[in-house]
Amino acid sequence: MQAGGIPSPNEDEEGSVWKWSTSDDESPMVSGSGHVSKEITDADLLGQWAETLKKWHAHLSHRPKQVHMLCRKGVPEALRGEVWQLLSGCHQSAELVEAYRILITKDSPCTEAISRDMNRTFPAHEYFRDEGGIGQDSLYKLSKAYSVYDAEVGYCQGLSFLIAALLLHMPEEQAFSVLVKIMYDYHLRNFYKDGFQDLHLRFYQLERIFQNQLPDLYGHFIDIQLEAHMYASQWFLSMFTAKFPLYLVYRILDLFLCDGLNTVFSVALALLKDSRRELLALDFEGVLKFFRVTLPKKYRSEPAANSLLDIANRTKVSVKKLQKYEQEYLAIQAAQVKQEDPLTMYERDNKRLMETNMRLERENDSLAQELITSKVTLRNDLDSAEESMESLCKKLEKMSREFADSEEMVKRLSTENSQLKEKYRSEVCSVEEELKRNKEIIAQYKDICNSMSERNEKNISSYREELSKFKEVMTHCSQCTGSLNITAPARPSVDQSAASKDKKIRELELELAQTKLALVQIECRSQEMSHELTNKHSELQSIKNNWWNKGLTTLREAVNKKGDAS
Repeated sequence: MQAGGIPSPNEDEEGSVWKWSTSDDESPMVSGSGHVSKEITDADLLGQWAETLKKWHAHLSHRPKQVHMLCRKGVPEALRGEVWQLLSGCHQSAELVEAYRILITKDSPCTEAISRDMNRTFPAHEYFRDEGGIGQDSLYKLSKAYSVYDAEVGYCQGLSFLIAALLLHMPEEQAFSVLVKIMYDYHLRNFYKDGFQDLHLRFYQLERIFQNQLPDLYGHFIDIQLEAHMYASQWFLSMFTAKFPLYLVYRILDLFLCDGLNTVFSVALALLKDSRRELLALDFEGVLKFFRVTLPKKYRSEPAANSLLDIANRTKVSVKKLQKYEQEYLAIQAAQVKQEDPLTMYERDNKRLMETNMRLERENDSLAQELITSKVTLRNDLDSAEESMESLCKKLEKMSREFADSEEMVKRLSTENSQLKEKYRSEVCSVEEELKRNKEIIAQYKDICNSMSERNEKNISSYREELSKFKEVMTHCSQCTGSLNITAPARPSVDQSAASKDKKIRELELELAQTKLALVQIECRSQEMSHELTNKHSELQSIKNNWWNKGLTTLREAVNKKGDAS
């Protein structure tokens, strides 16, 4: 699987692994070939990258020193998308991300050219294989967005391969940001400008370095009349992404984003050095076929690709020599211009100006169309806004009336609330007075009962004393002993008096119990009235708040919509 859960080109639809044929057939390698594993084979390298990225994120504007050495060793596939964004300086690309979301909605004059290249870009990779699939859709949108963003360059063949390599490691918005950085900050867009003049300058610089470092192979190419543009065009225009296996492509992009354009010269010289013997033995047709078919297949295995990159890392390209060769090229061009027939020069300039004029006319037509569309859209928006404003005004009037009605209701409810409060207050006062009166009655009853109980106890005790004295006197009198039995029945009268007093006490207790029951009922009634008053007060307050909040909210919404519409 590739980054983002994308199947690798070595897996078929059922998920089984298949390998590219190792036979040296006549057909060239299809772009997007090769398998790049996300498995960690070098834990030490991963640990170094993790530590370096931690430092890097702490100071995004400062690239750690270890990055150059680590890029030469290779970026782990799992970290490649993050590292590429940091290397290209996309850690602050919010503006580009937002620009991309707008650009994909615009039309491009390069739509036909972009559509033609969709099926040619990485057809060996599962992500871009299906016509109209997710991969091709993302590739199309990003290519179109850049052609609108950079109208001077537009779209050229070769860009789609670089874009596809980026999309395999990051989402569309981030891939667009990295592409813009590569085209502008790494000066890749200069290859596509002004009739590819900067590209021809790079070809000249490559040939001069080639002449110094591999003179015998350079002489052989001179003998068979093979020029740099015949084999190195795709190397510069697509950053080696068009024909080589993906493992090598990714490693080259690691170095390119780290070191810049000099990487292209180093890798190009490494390719020539590594195939020097085979190239010396071939003629013109054989050399072209070797570059087209055989050379990419040499690096299908990771050891072969790593060996090539070791040669590239050891190949030094002097910046001073590149500047010197640039001056030579400019001097040669100036001399050719002087020797050139003025009519031919004018015709060439006229052709270039006509092309520029046609491009500007296309841009002007596109802008005019956008202007017309914008005017129509603005007119429609204005009409819609006016209709919305009328509707909002009607709603505002309706809400104003409802607000006035709610105010009246609030006033009425406030009056009712005041009346309820007054009624509650009078009820509470009467209940309190009744409670006070009942408490006084209860206290009086208690006092009476206590006094009667005390008097009863005193009477009983006095009776018992008198009775005991009487019995004592009569026991000492022999004449009264007989009459004692006769007078004995007089005791029931005393018991009857005591029973009468007990009955009266029970009646008082019953009356006291009835008084307490009445008091409890009064208290329950008072609590019910208090609860009812509290509920009515809460309902009144809730109604008041609801109408008030609803009226204010509606009024605010109406005012805000009216302000937005204006």
